[in-house]
Amino acid sequence: MSGHAVLRPAGRAALGRAWQAIDRFAFAPASAVPLAALRIGLASVLLLQAAMVAPVFLDLYGRSGFLQGPLNDMMARSHLLRVGWLIDALAPLGIGEAALIRGTGALYALALVALLLGWRARAAAALAWLTHLLLMMTADSTSYGADSYAHIFLFYLLWMPSGAALSLDRWLGRAPGDPPATTRLSLRVVQVHLCISYLASGLHKASGEQWWSGEAVWRSVMLPEYRQIDLSWLAHHPWIPMVAGWLVILVEAGYALFIWPRRSRRLWVAATVALHVGIAIFMGLVVFGALMAVLTLAAFGVSAEPRGSIAERSVPRMSLT
Repeated sequence: MSGHAVLRPAGRAALGRAWQAIDRFAFAPASAVPLAALRIGLASVLLLQAAMVAPVFLDLYGRSGFLQGPLNDMMARSHLLRVGWLIDALAPLGIGEAALIRGTGALYALALVALLLGWRARAAAALAWLTHLLLMMTADSTSYGADSYAHIFLFYLLWMPSGAALSLDRWLGRAPGDPPATTRLSLRVVQVHLCISYLASGLHKASGEQWWSGEAVWRSVMLPEYRQIDLSWLAHHPWIPMVAGWLVILVEAGYALFIWPRRSRRLWVAATVALHVGIAIFMGLVVFGALMAVLTLAAFGVSAEPRGSIAERSVPRMSLT
């Protein structure tokens, strides 16, 4: 009995310390600037993508474009949330296909501008997410990883207080002066999501031989659809793509481990951004490279510690962002 009496207070103390650690990690006061950086960066990249797609917008999403008639509808992932459904539903009102597609695109662009400026940030994120979903489901055959990541993080912005800093909402007094209590938790969701994504990608690459031998890097820069620069000379120096493959595995698999400590965080942020800049330059995946760089910079490259506030003086400085 005496042993149990000793263990109970010790167990309570351990649970108390564990809860305090969780509370500091997920709910400590935090600046909303990283979430604002995420909002601004994501909206900027998607506006860039929209500008790139604009010249062929009707060809991508119209029934008389690249995929014509029933083929376009058949290739769509959803039979409900797509532009074709709106075309059929609104046809009796005399609204033409081209006008509806252009209107959807214009609404999407306006939502992104509002999100960029932080005007009604959550409503803008909701509208951007919905119109992005419509367009992505309609042209599913042209969607790739950048679209999926963008859609996920637009959804996150529906619930996050990204308009609490660097926004018109803040300037007009619609956002509170002090960051909301959910700011730290919102940032942790973004950070943990990125850690899981990079860890899964790194482990997947490490499980095969192509990244260790350099074959994956060689193919990435030599395939006609990705080739931007003539790197055929790498055939005479196979150690270069091989080392590059090792570095990719190291950066991605080590992301979840080395991105958290202050001593290694800047190095890993820089390495991750460099990786995606390389993807943009050598493979032409500008939107994907820019998007992934923005996500890491916003999540780990911008300090979340509140400055000049009561919280900063009362809460011990943490070793994590």
